[in-house]
Amino acid sequence: MQEIEKQDLSHYEALNVLIIDDQSLVHDILKSTFYDLGIRNVKSAENAYYGLRLCDQQRFHVVICAFNVKSDKDGFHLLEELKFKGHVSKRTVLIFVSADTGESLVNSIVELQPDDFWVKPLSPKRVQERLAYALEIKKTLYNVYEAMDLKEYSKVIYYVERHLLTHELAKYHLQLQRMKGEALLALNELSDAEMFYRDLLQKHKMSWVYLGFVKCLLKQNKMEEIEELLGQLTDKVETRFATYDLLAQYYMDHENYERAYEEIKKAAALAPRNIERNKKLWDLARLNHDHEGQYLATRAMATYAKNSVHDSPALLLNVIRAGIDLACTLNGEASLRILKQAERYITDLEKNYEDASQFKEQLFIVRARIHNAREERDRAERLIDAHVTLRPSTSVEDNLDKVKVFHELGKREEAISLLESVKKQISGESLTSQVVSRYVKQESAERSEIHFTPKQLNSMAAELYRMNKPVSALKSLEQALQLTPKNVRVALNILKVLAKLKVDEGLDEDQKELAQRTIEIIGKSKLDENQQQLFAQFSDTLKDVLPKAEAEQESEQEQQQP
Repeated sequence: MQEIEKQDLSHYEALNVLIIDDQSLVHDILKSTFYDLGIRNVKSAENAYYGLRLCDQQRFHVVICAFNVKSDKDGFHLLEELKFKGHVSKRTVLIFVSADTGESLVNSIVELQPDDFWVKPLSPKRVQERLAYALEIKKTLYNVYEAMDLKEYSKVIYYVERHLLTHELAKYHLQLQRMKGEALLALNELSDAEMFYRDLLQKHKMSWVYLGFVKCLLKQNKMEEIEELLGQLTDKVETRFATYDLLAQYYMDHENYERAYEEIKKAAALAPRNIERNKKLWDLARLNHDHEGQYLATRAMATYAKNSVHDSPALLLNVIRAGIDLACTLNGEASLRILKQAERYITDLEKNYEDASQFKEQLFIVRARIHNAREERDRAERLIDAHVTLRPSTSVEDNLDKVKVFHELGKREEAISLLESVKKQISGESLTSQVVSRYVKQESAERSEIHFTPKQLNSMAAELYRMNKPVSALKSLEQALQLTPKNVRVALNILKVLAKLKVDEGLDEDQKELAQRTIEIIGKSKLDENQQQLFAQFSDTLKDVLPKAEAEQESEQEQQQP
Protein backbone atom coordinates (compact mmCIF):
# COMPACT_ATOMS: atom_id res chain seq x y z
CA MET A 1 0.00 0.00 0.00
CA GLN A 2 2.88 2.34 0.81
CA GLU A 3 4.47 2.00 -2.64
CA ILE A 4 1.11 2.44 -4.41
CA GLU A 5 0.40 5.69 -2.53
CA LYS A 6 3.93 6.97 -3.03
CA GLN A 7 3.78 6.10 -6.71
CA ASP A 8 0.45 7.91 -7.07
CA LEU A 9 2.10 11.14 -5.95
CA SER A 10 4.40 10.97 -9.01
CA HIS A 11 1.64 10.68 -11.59
CA TYR A 12 -0.89 13.44 -12.04
CA GLU A 13 -3.37 11.12 -13.77
CA ALA A 14 -3.46 8.88 -10.67
CA LEU A 15 -4.21 11.69 -8.22
CA ASN A 16 -7.57 12.08 -6.48
CA VAL A 17 -8.17 15.74 -5.65
CA LEU A 18 -10.95 17.24 -3.51
CA ILE A 19 -11.89 20.94 -3.61
CA ILE A 20 -14.14 22.27 -0.83
CA ASP A 21 -15.13 25.88 -1.44
CA ASP A 22 -18.41 27.80 -1.59
CA GLN A 23 -17.35 29.84 -4.66
CA SER A 24 -18.01 28.24 -8.04
CA LEU A 25 -15.36 30.48 -9.62
CA VAL A 26 -12.69 28.90 -7.42
CA HIS A 27 -13.81 25.42 -8.55
CA ASP A 28 -13.66 26.50 -12.20
CA ILE A 29 -10.16 28.01 -11.89
CA LEU A 30 -8.73 25.03 -10.02
CA LYS A 31 -10.35 22.39 -12.23
CA SER A 32 -9.09 24.12 -15.37
CA THR A 33 -5.60 24.49 -13.89
CA PHE A 34 -5.48 20.85 -12.79
CA TYR A 35 -6.79 19.68 -16.17
CA ASP A 36 -3.87 21.43 -17.86
CA LEU A 37 -1.54 19.45 -15.58
CA GLY A 38 -3.20 16.17 -16.54
CA ILE A 39 -5.19 15.74 -13.31
CA ARG A 40 -8.59 14.29 -14.23
CA ASN A 41 -9.93 12.89 -10.93
CA VAL A 42 -11.20 16.08 -9.30
CA LYS A 43 -14.22 16.17 -6.98
CA SER A 44 -15.98 19.36 -5.88
CA ALA A 45 -18.02 20.19 -2.79
CA GLU A 46 -19.57 23.58 -2.08
CA ASN A 47 -20.03 22.90 1.63
CA ALA A 48 -18.48 20.90 4.44
CA TYR A 49 -21.28 18.32 4.58
CA TYR A 50 -20.72 17.11 1.01
CA GLY A 51 -16.97 17.36 1.41
CA LEU A 52 -17.13 14.93 4.34
CA ARG A 53 -19.46 12.59 2.41
CA LEU A 54 -17.02 12.44 -0.48
CA CYS A 55 -14.17 11.65 1.95
CA ASP A 56 -16.26 8.78 3.35
CA GLN A 57 -16.51 7.33 -0.17
CA GLN A 58 -12.89 7.53 -1.35
CA ARG A 59 -9.35 8.48 -0.41
CA PHE A 60 -7.92 11.77 -1.68
CA HIS A 61 -4.24 12.52 -2.25
CA VAL A 62 -4.86 16.28 -2.29
CA VAL A 63 -7.47 18.18 -0.25
CA ILE A 64 -7.99 21.89 -0.89
CA CYS A 65 -10.25 23.58 1.64
CA ALA A 66 -11.60 27.13 1.98
CA PHE A 67 -12.37 28.85 5.25
CA ASN A 68 -15.93 29.84 4.36
CA VAL A 69 -17.84 26.74 3.22
CA LYS A 70 -21.48 27.89 3.03
CA SER A 71 -21.54 28.56 6.78
CA ASP A 72 -22.39 24.96 7.72
CA LYS A 73 -18.92 24.55 9.18
CA ASP A 74 -15.89 26.83 9.04
CA GLY A 75 -12.71 25.60 7.40
CA PHE A 76 -10.83 25.25 10.67
CA HIS A 77 -13.30 22.75 12.14
CA LEU A 78 -13.72 20.98 8.82
CA LEU A 79 -9.97 20.35 8.59
CA GLU A 80 -9.97 19.32 12.24
CA GLU A 81 -12.74 16.79 11.54
CA LEU A 82 -11.01 15.49 8.41
CA LYS A 83 -7.91 14.79 10.50
CA PHE A 84 -9.91 13.30 13.36
CA LYS A 85 -11.68 10.86 11.01
CA GLY A 86 -8.45 9.86 9.29
CA HIS A 87 -9.39 11.36 5.92
CA VAL A 88 -6.31 13.58 6.07
CA SER A 89 -2.89 12.49 7.32
CA LYS A 90 0.70 13.70 7.10
CA ARG A 91 0.88 11.93 3.74
CA THR A 92 -2.04 13.93 2.33
CA VAL A 93 -1.31 17.21 0.58
CA LEU A 94 -3.48 19.60 2.58
CA ILE A 95 -3.95 23.13 1.24
CA PHE A 96 -5.96 25.92 2.83
CA VAL A 97 -7.51 28.67 0.67
CA SER A 98 -8.79 32.03 1.87
CA ALA A 99 -9.08 35.68 0.92
CA ASP A 100 -8.77 36.50 4.62
CA THR A 101 -5.23 36.84 5.93
CA GLY A 102 -6.19 38.19 9.34
CA GLU A 103 -4.01 37.22 12.29
CA SER A 104 -6.62 35.15 14.14
CA LEU A 105 -7.45 33.09 11.05
CA VAL A 106 -3.82 32.50 10.13
CA ASN A 107 -2.97 31.50 13.72
CA SER A 108 -5.85 29.02 13.78
CA ILE A 109 -4.85 27.43 10.51
CA VAL A 110 -1.16 27.23 11.42
CA GLU A 111 -2.21 25.06 14.37
CA LEU A 112 -3.51 22.45 11.91
CA GLN A 113 -0.23 22.57 9.93
CA PRO A 114 -1.46 22.50 6.32
CA ASP A 115 1.15 21.98 3.62
CA ASP A 116 0.36 25.32 2.01
CA PHE A 117 -1.88 28.38 2.30
CA TRP A 118 -3.14 29.89 -0.96
CA VAL A 119 -4.48 33.43 -0.86
CA LYS A 120 -7.39 34.35 -3.14
CA PRO A 121 -7.65 35.42 -5.91
CA LEU A 122 -5.83 32.39 -7.28
CA SER A 123 -3.27 32.52 -10.08
CA PRO A 124 -3.27 29.36 -12.26
CA LYS A 125 0.50 29.55 -12.81
CA ARG A 126 1.15 29.98 -9.08
CA VAL A 127 -1.22 27.11 -8.27
CA GLN A 128 0.61 24.77 -10.64
CA GLU A 129 4.02 25.67 -9.23
CA ARG A 130 3.02 25.32 -5.57
CA LEU A 131 1.06 22.11 -6.05
CA ALA A 132 4.01 20.54 -7.89
CA TYR A 133 6.35 21.55 -5.07
CA ALA A 134 4.01 20.19 -2.34
CA LEU A 135 3.64 16.86 -4.18
CA GLU A 136 7.40 16.57 -4.66
CA ILE A 137 7.99 17.03 -0.91
CA LYS A 138 5.37 14.41 0.00
CA LYS A 139 6.81 11.89 -2.44
CA THR A 140 10.46 12.47 -1.51
CA LEU A 141 9.95 12.47 2.27
CA TYR A 142 7.19 9.87 2.24
CA ASN A 143 8.78 7.55 4.79
CA VAL A 144 9.23 10.40 7.28
CA TYR A 145 5.60 11.50 6.96
CA GLU A 146 4.42 7.92 7.33
CA ALA A 147 6.45 7.50 10.54
CA MET A 148 4.97 10.77 11.85
CA ASP A 149 1.46 9.47 11.09
CA LEU A 150 2.20 6.27 13.02
CA LYS A 151 3.81 8.26 15.89
CA GLU A 152 6.99 6.24 15.44
CA TYR A 153 9.23 9.15 16.39
CA SER A 154 12.46 7.18 16.68
CA LYS A 155 11.95 6.14 13.05
CA VAL A 156 11.32 9.77 12.14
CA ILE A 157 14.71 10.75 13.55
CA TYR A 158 16.41 7.81 11.83
CA TYR A 159 14.95 8.65 8.42
CA VAL A 160 15.64 12.36 8.81
CA GLU A 161 19.29 11.80 9.66
CA ARG A 162 19.67 9.56 6.61
CA HIS A 163 18.05 12.14 4.35
CA LEU A 164 20.21 14.93 5.75
CA LEU A 165 23.28 13.07 4.51
CA THR A 166 21.90 13.11 0.95
CA HIS A 167 23.15 16.14 -0.95
CA GLU A 168 20.34 15.87 -3.50
CA LEU A 169 17.82 16.56 -0.73
CA ALA A 170 19.46 19.79 0.44
CA LYS A 171 16.44 21.89 -0.56
CA TYR A 172 14.28 19.85 1.87
CA HIS A 173 16.68 20.04 4.81
CA LEU A 174 14.64 22.65 6.70
CA GLN A 175 11.46 20.54 6.50
CA LEU A 176 13.47 17.55 7.71
CA GLN A 177 15.04 19.48 10.57
CA ARG A 178 11.64 20.71 11.68
CA MET A 179 10.26 17.15 11.83
CA LYS A 180 13.31 15.96 13.73
CA GLY A 181 12.80 18.68 16.34
CA GLU A 182 9.12 17.75 16.70
CA ALA A 183 10.08 14.08 17.11
CA LEU A 184 12.67 14.87 19.83
CA LEU A 185 10.08 16.88 21.75
CA ALA A 186 7.46 14.13 21.31
CA LEU A 187 9.94 11.61 22.75
CA ASN A 188 10.68 14.06 25.61
CA GLU A 189 14.38 13.94 24.77
CA LEU A 190 14.77 17.45 26.14
CA SER A 191 18.56 17.68 26.44
CA ASP A 192 19.01 16.44 22.89
CA ALA A 193 16.25 18.78 21.69
CA GLU A 194 17.90 21.77 23.39
CA MET A 195 21.27 21.00 21.79
CA PHE A 196 19.56 20.44 18.43
CA TYR A 197 17.73 23.79 18.48
CA ARG A 198 20.77 25.68 19.80
CA ASP A 199 22.78 24.44 16.82
CA LEU A 200 19.96 25.33 14.42
CA LEU A 201 19.74 28.87 15.79
CA GLN A 202 23.34 29.46 14.78
CA LYS A 203 22.27 29.11 11.13
CA HIS A 204 18.53 29.74 10.94
CA LYS A 205 16.57 32.53 12.68
CA MET A 206 13.17 31.10 11.75
CA SER A 207 10.05 31.28 13.94
CA TRP A 208 9.64 27.52 14.35
CA VAL A 209 13.28 27.17 15.46
CA TYR A 210 12.85 29.79 18.19
CA LEU A 211 9.55 28.25 19.30
CA GLY A 212 11.00 24.73 19.47
CA PHE A 213 13.95 26.06 21.49
CA VAL A 214 11.64 27.91 23.90
CA LYS A 215 9.40 24.87 24.29
CA CYS A 216 12.22 22.52 25.30
CA LEU A 217 13.72 25.07 27.74
CA LEU A 218 10.34 25.75 29.37
CA LYS A 219 9.87 22.00 29.78
CA GLN A 220 13.22 21.94 31.61
CA ASN A 221 12.17 24.88 33.82
CA LYS A 222 14.87 27.18 32.39
CA MET A 223 12.64 30.25 32.33
CA GLU A 224 15.32 32.71 33.50
CA GLU A 225 17.57 31.83 30.57
CA ILE A 226 14.96 32.81 27.98
CA GLU A 227 13.02 35.67 29.63
CA GLU A 228 14.46 38.27 27.24
CA LEU A 229 13.81 36.01 24.25
CA LEU A 230 10.20 35.46 25.34
CA GLY A 231 9.66 39.21 25.36
CA GLN A 232 11.00 39.46 21.81
CA LEU A 233 8.81 36.58 20.59
CA THR A 234 5.62 38.05 22.06
CA ASP A 235 6.39 41.32 20.23
CA LYS A 236 6.41 39.60 16.83
CA VAL A 237 3.14 38.86 15.01
CA GLU A 238 4.39 35.53 13.65
CA THR A 239 5.42 34.13 17.06
CA ARG A 240 3.36 35.82 19.77
CA PHE A 241 0.36 33.49 19.64
CA ALA A 242 2.45 30.30 19.96
CA THR A 243 4.58 31.90 22.69
CA TYR A 244 1.53 32.84 24.78
CA ASP A 245 0.30 29.26 24.38
CA LEU A 246 3.63 27.83 25.56
CA LEU A 247 3.71 30.19 28.53
CA ALA A 248 0.16 29.23 29.54
CA GLN A 249 1.17 25.57 29.53
CA TYR A 250 4.34 26.35 31.52
CA TYR A 251 2.44 28.18 34.25
CA MET A 252 -0.18 25.42 34.41
CA ASP A 253 2.64 22.89 34.84
CA HIS A 254 3.88 24.94 37.79
CA GLU A 255 0.38 25.47 39.26
CA ASN A 256 0.58 29.23 38.83
CA TYR A 257 -3.00 29.35 37.62
CA GLU A 258 -3.37 33.12 37.76
CA ARG A 259 -0.44 33.66 35.34
CA ALA A 260 -1.58 30.71 33.21
CA TYR A 261 -4.99 32.36 32.90
CA GLU A 262 -3.50 35.68 31.77
CA GLU A 263 -1.38 33.98 29.10
CA ILE A 264 -4.12 31.70 27.77
CA LYS A 265 -6.49 34.67 27.44
CA LYS A 266 -3.96 36.27 25.09
CA ALA A 267 -3.51 33.03 23.11
CA ALA A 268 -7.27 32.45 22.80
CA ALA A 269 -7.81 36.02 21.58
CA LEU A 270 -5.27 35.44 18.79
CA ALA A 271 -6.59 31.98 17.79
CA PRO A 272 -10.16 31.71 19.08
CA ARG A 273 -11.41 28.60 17.25
CA ASN A 274 -9.55 25.89 19.18
CA ILE A 275 -12.08 24.18 21.47
CA GLU A 276 -9.50 22.58 23.77
CA ARG A 277 -7.86 25.95 24.41
CA ASN A 278 -11.24 27.50 25.20
CA LYS A 279 -11.89 24.61 27.61
CA LYS A 280 -8.65 25.42 29.44
CA LEU A 281 -9.63 29.10 29.39
CA TRP A 282 -12.96 28.23 30.99
CA ASP A 283 -11.39 26.03 33.68
CA LEU A 284 -8.83 28.70 34.56
CA ALA A 285 -11.49 31.43 34.59
CA ARG A 286 -13.47 29.40 37.13
CA LEU A 287 -10.41 28.78 39.25
CA ASN A 288 -9.62 32.51 39.25
CA HIS A 289 -13.23 33.50 40.10
CA ASP A 290 -13.62 35.39 36.83
CA HIS A 291 -17.33 34.87 36.19
CA GLU A 292 -17.45 37.09 33.12
CA GLY A 293 -14.40 35.29 31.73
CA GLN A 294 -15.98 31.87 32.17
CA TYR A 295 -19.19 33.09 30.51
CA LEU A 296 -17.25 34.40 27.51
CA ALA A 297 -15.20 31.19 27.27
CA THR A 298 -18.27 28.92 27.28
CA ARG A 299 -19.94 31.13 24.67
CA ALA A 300 -16.85 30.90 22.47
CA MET A 301 -16.84 27.11 22.80
CA ALA A 302 -20.51 26.82 21.84
CA THR A 303 -20.15 29.29 18.95
CA TYR A 304 -17.05 27.81 17.35
CA ALA A 305 -18.15 24.20 17.92
CA LYS A 306 -21.39 24.73 16.00
CA ASN A 307 -21.76 22.00 13.36
CA SER A 308 -18.30 20.67 14.18
CA VAL A 309 -17.24 17.31 15.59
CA HIS A 310 -17.32 19.03 19.03
CA ASP A 311 -20.93 20.22 18.77
CA SER A 312 -23.09 19.11 21.72
CA PRO A 313 -26.04 20.42 23.74
CA ALA A 314 -23.76 20.11 26.78
CA LEU A 315 -21.77 23.10 25.48
CA LEU A 316 -24.88 25.30 25.37
CA LEU A 317 -25.86 24.02 28.80
CA ASN A 318 -22.47 25.20 30.10
CA VAL A 319 -23.14 28.66 28.63
CA ILE A 320 -26.44 28.77 30.54
CA ARG A 321 -24.74 27.70 33.78
CA ALA A 322 -21.92 30.23 33.40
CA GLY A 323 -24.48 32.94 32.65
CA ILE A 324 -26.37 32.17 35.87
CA ASP A 325 -23.08 32.20 37.82
CA LEU A 326 -22.34 35.64 36.36
CA ALA A 327 -25.86 36.92 37.06
CA CYS A 328 -25.43 35.90 40.72
CA THR A 329 -22.54 38.39 40.98
CA LEU A 330 -24.48 41.30 39.45
CA ASN A 331 -27.32 43.53 40.61
CA GLY A 332 -30.33 45.12 38.97
CA GLU A 333 -30.74 45.32 35.22
CA ALA A 334 -27.32 43.76 34.49
CA SER A 335 -28.30 40.57 36.32
CA LEU A 336 -31.77 40.42 34.74
CA ARG A 337 -30.33 40.86 31.24
CA ILE A 338 -28.01 37.85 31.66
CA LEU A 339 -30.85 35.74 33.10
CA LYS A 340 -33.11 36.57 30.14
CA GLN A 341 -30.32 35.50 27.79
CA ALA A 342 -29.99 32.24 29.74
CA GLU A 343 -33.70 31.58 29.18
CA ARG A 344 -33.27 32.18 25.46
CA TYR A 345 -30.40 29.68 25.41
CA ILE A 346 -32.66 27.11 27.15
CA THR A 347 -35.25 27.59 24.39
CA ASP A 348 -32.52 27.20 21.73
CA LEU A 349 -31.26 24.01 23.35
CA GLU A 350 -34.71 22.43 23.51
CA LYS A 351 -35.55 23.48 19.95
CA ASN A 352 -32.32 22.74 18.07
CA TYR A 353 -31.00 19.52 19.62
CA GLU A 354 -32.82 16.24 19.13
CA ASP A 355 -31.21 14.71 22.23
CA ALA A 356 -32.16 17.64 24.51
CA SER A 357 -34.62 15.29 26.24
CA GLN A 358 -31.62 13.60 27.85
CA PHE A 359 -31.01 16.80 29.83
CA LYS A 360 -34.35 17.00 31.67
CA GLU A 361 -32.94 17.10 35.21
CA GLN A 362 -30.18 19.53 34.19
CA LEU A 363 -32.76 21.89 32.68
CA PHE A 364 -34.89 21.75 35.82
CA ILE A 365 -31.77 22.71 37.78
CA VAL A 366 -30.88 25.74 35.64
CA ARG A 367 -34.51 26.91 35.68
CA ALA A 368 -34.51 26.63 39.47
CA ARG A 369 -31.27 28.59 39.66
CA ILE A 370 -32.77 31.33 37.46
CA HIS A 371 -35.83 31.55 39.75
CA ASN A 372 -33.57 31.74 42.80
CA ALA A 373 -31.40 34.46 41.21
CA ARG A 374 -34.62 36.45 40.70
CA GLU A 375 -35.48 35.88 44.36
CA GLU A 376 -38.35 33.52 43.45
CA ARG A 377 -37.23 31.00 46.02
CA ASP A 378 -40.56 29.16 46.39
CA ARG A 379 -40.70 28.38 42.66
CA ALA A 380 -37.09 27.20 42.72
CA GLU A 381 -37.70 24.90 45.69
CA ARG A 382 -40.80 23.35 44.08
CA LEU A 383 -38.84 22.48 40.95
CA ILE A 384 -35.97 20.93 42.90
CA ASP A 385 -38.19 18.97 45.29
CA ALA A 386 -40.26 17.55 42.41
CA HIS A 387 -37.60 16.80 39.79
CA VAL A 388 -34.07 16.65 41.23
CA THR A 389 -32.46 13.87 43.27
CA LEU A 390 -29.33 13.88 45.39
CA ARG A 391 -27.98 10.95 43.39
CA PRO A 392 -24.85 12.05 41.45
CA SER A 393 -24.74 11.63 37.69
CA THR A 394 -21.78 10.51 35.58
CA SER A 395 -21.02 14.12 34.54
CA VAL A 396 -18.84 16.29 36.77
CA GLU A 397 -20.38 19.48 35.33
CA ASP A 398 -23.93 18.24 35.98
CA ASN A 399 -23.02 17.44 39.56
CA LEU A 400 -21.32 20.79 40.14
CA ASP A 401 -24.45 22.61 38.98
CA LYS A 402 -26.56 20.44 41.27
CA VAL A 403 -24.23 21.40 44.14
CA LYS A 404 -24.81 25.07 43.33
CA VAL A 405 -28.60 24.85 43.36
CA PHE A 406 -28.62 22.92 46.65
CA HIS A 407 -26.25 25.46 48.18
CA GLU A 408 -28.21 28.47 46.89
CA LEU A 409 -31.42 27.05 48.37
CA GLY A 410 -29.81 26.53 51.78
CA LYS A 411 -29.48 22.73 51.41
CA ARG A 412 -25.84 22.89 52.46
CA GLU A 413 -25.43 19.36 53.79
CA GLU A 414 -26.68 17.97 50.47
CA ALA A 415 -24.32 20.28 48.59
CA ILE A 416 -21.25 19.25 50.60
CA SER A 417 -22.17 15.55 50.35
CA LEU A 418 -22.48 15.79 46.58
CA LEU A 419 -19.16 17.65 46.33
CA GLU A 420 -17.46 14.71 48.03
CA SER A 421 -18.84 12.46 45.30
CA VAL A 422 -17.52 14.84 42.63
CA LYS A 423 -14.01 14.66 44.10
CA LYS A 424 -14.01 10.90 43.57
CA GLN A 425 -15.09 11.33 39.94
CA ILE A 426 -12.06 13.36 38.93
CA SER A 427 -9.15 11.19 37.93
CA GLY A 428 -6.19 11.30 35.61
CA GLU A 429 -2.85 13.03 35.54
CA SER A 430 -3.70 15.47 32.77
CA LEU A 431 -3.32 19.16 33.50
CA THR A 432 -7.02 19.70 32.79
CA SER A 433 -7.90 17.11 35.46
CA GLN A 434 -5.54 18.84 37.89
CA VAL A 435 -7.15 22.23 37.26
CA VAL A 436 -10.69 20.85 37.63
CA SER A 437 -9.63 19.00 40.78
CA ARG A 438 -8.24 22.23 42.23
CA TYR A 439 -11.48 24.01 41.31
CA VAL A 440 -13.61 21.36 43.05
CA LYS A 441 -11.48 21.60 46.21
CA GLN A 442 -11.87 25.38 46.08
CA GLU A 443 -15.65 25.01 45.64
CA SER A 444 -15.80 22.57 48.56
CA ALA A 445 -13.96 24.94 50.90
CA GLU A 446 -16.00 27.97 49.86
CA ARG A 447 -19.36 26.18 49.98
CA SER A 448 -18.56 25.03 53.51
CA GLU A 449 -17.46 28.48 54.67
CA ILE A 450 -19.69 30.82 52.65
CA HIS A 451 -23.43 30.20 52.56
CA PHE A 452 -24.61 32.79 50.05
CA THR A 453 -24.00 34.01 46.50
CA PRO A 454 -21.99 37.22 45.89
CA LYS A 455 -25.21 39.01 44.95
CA GLN A 456 -26.90 37.92 48.20
CA LEU A 457 -23.84 38.87 50.25
CA ASN A 458 -23.69 42.32 48.70
CA SER A 459 -27.40 42.88 49.37
CA MET A 460 -26.99 41.69 52.98
CA ALA A 461 -24.06 44.08 53.42
CA ALA A 462 -26.10 47.00 52.12
CA GLU A 463 -28.87 46.23 54.62
CA LEU A 464 -26.41 45.85 57.51
CA TYR A 465 -24.77 49.15 56.58
CA ARG A 466 -28.16 50.89 56.65
CA MET A 467 -28.70 49.36 60.09
CA ASN A 468 -25.39 50.96 61.19
CA LYS A 469 -23.63 47.60 61.55
CA PRO A 470 -20.50 48.29 59.50
CA VAL A 471 -18.38 45.46 60.96
CA SER A 472 -21.01 42.84 60.01
CA ALA A 473 -21.43 44.50 56.60
CA LEU A 474 -17.67 44.31 56.08
CA LYS A 475 -17.65 40.56 56.84
CA SER A 476 -20.33 39.94 54.20
CA LEU A 477 -18.43 42.02 51.66
CA GLU A 478 -15.17 40.21 52.36
CA GLN A 479 -16.88 36.92 51.58
CA ALA A 480 -18.35 38.41 48.40
CA LEU A 481 -14.87 39.59 47.36
CA GLN A 482 -13.47 36.12 48.04
CA LEU A 483 -15.97 34.71 45.53
CA THR A 484 -15.50 37.59 43.03
CA PRO A 485 -12.00 38.99 43.64
CA LYS A 486 -12.10 41.35 40.66
CA ASN A 487 -15.58 42.77 41.30
CA VAL A 488 -15.15 46.57 41.35
CA ARG A 489 -18.58 47.18 42.86
CA VAL A 490 -17.88 44.92 45.84
CA ALA A 491 -14.38 46.40 46.26
CA LEU A 492 -15.76 49.96 46.30
CA ASN A 493 -18.37 48.95 48.88
CA ILE A 494 -15.57 47.58 51.07
CA LEU A 495 -13.75 50.93 50.85
CA LYS A 496 -16.98 52.73 51.68
CA VAL A 497 -17.43 50.67 54.87
CA LEU A 498 -13.76 51.01 55.81
CA ALA A 499 -13.94 54.78 55.33
CA LYS A 500 -16.92 54.93 57.71
CA LEU A 501 -15.15 52.71 60.27
CA LYS A 502 -12.03 54.86 60.04
CA VAL A 503 -14.01 58.06 60.71
CA ASP A 504 -16.13 56.51 63.49
CA GLU A 505 -13.62 54.44 65.45
CA GLY A 506 -10.41 53.93 63.50
CA LEU A 507 -9.15 50.78 61.76
CA ASP A 508 -7.29 47.81 63.23
CA GLU A 509 -4.29 46.26 61.46
CA ASP A 510 -6.37 43.65 59.60
CA GLN A 511 -8.70 46.34 58.31
CA LYS A 512 -5.77 48.48 57.16
CA GLU A 513 -4.34 45.50 55.30
CA LEU A 514 -7.76 44.88 53.72
CA ALA A 515 -7.92 48.53 52.64
CA GLN A 516 -4.51 48.25 50.96
CA ARG A 517 -5.43 45.00 49.13
CA THR A 518 -8.74 46.43 47.97
CA ILE A 519 -7.14 49.62 46.66
CA GLU A 520 -4.63 47.47 44.72
CA ILE A 521 -7.52 45.48 43.18
CA ILE A 522 -9.35 48.62 42.11
CA GLY A 523 -6.13 50.16 40.83
CA LYS A 524 -5.85 47.31 38.30
CA SER A 525 -9.48 47.65 37.19
CA LYS A 526 -11.21 49.77 34.57
CA LEU A 527 -13.53 52.29 36.26
CA ASP A 528 -16.30 54.44 34.87
CA GLU A 529 -16.50 58.13 35.80
CA ASN A 530 -18.76 57.60 38.83
CA GLN A 531 -16.55 54.78 40.14
CA GLN A 532 -13.46 56.94 39.74
CA GLN A 533 -15.05 59.68 41.84
CA LEU A 534 -16.04 57.21 44.59
CA PHE A 535 -12.58 55.64 44.53
CA ALA A 536 -10.91 59.04 44.90
CA GLN A 537 -13.27 59.97 47.75
CA PHE A 538 -12.76 56.77 49.76
CA SER A 539 -9.00 56.68 49.09
CA ASP A 540 -8.65 60.25 50.34
CA THR A 541 -10.43 59.32 53.58
CA LEU A 542 -8.19 56.28 54.06
CA LYS A 543 -4.86 57.73 52.87
CA ASP A 544 -3.34 58.36 56.31
CA VAL A 545 -3.91 54.74 57.46
CA LEU A 546 -2.32 53.16 54.38
CA PRO A 547 1.41 52.34 54.06
CA LYS A 548 3.24 55.03 52.14
CA ALA A 549 4.43 54.21 48.68
CA GLU A 550 8.01 53.04 48.54
CA ALA A 551 9.04 56.00 46.40
CA GLU A 552 7.54 58.47 48.92
CA GLN A 553 9.35 56.72 51.80
CA GLU A 554 12.68 56.92 49.96
CA SER A 555 12.09 60.61 49.19
CA GLU A 556 11.37 61.39 52.86
CA GLN A 557 14.46 59.49 53.96
CA GLU A 558 16.62 61.47 51.54
CA GLN A 559 15.20 64.77 52.82
CA GLN A 560 15.94 63.76 56.44
CA GLN A 561 19.60 62.99 55.65
CA PRO A 562 22.08 65.78 56.53
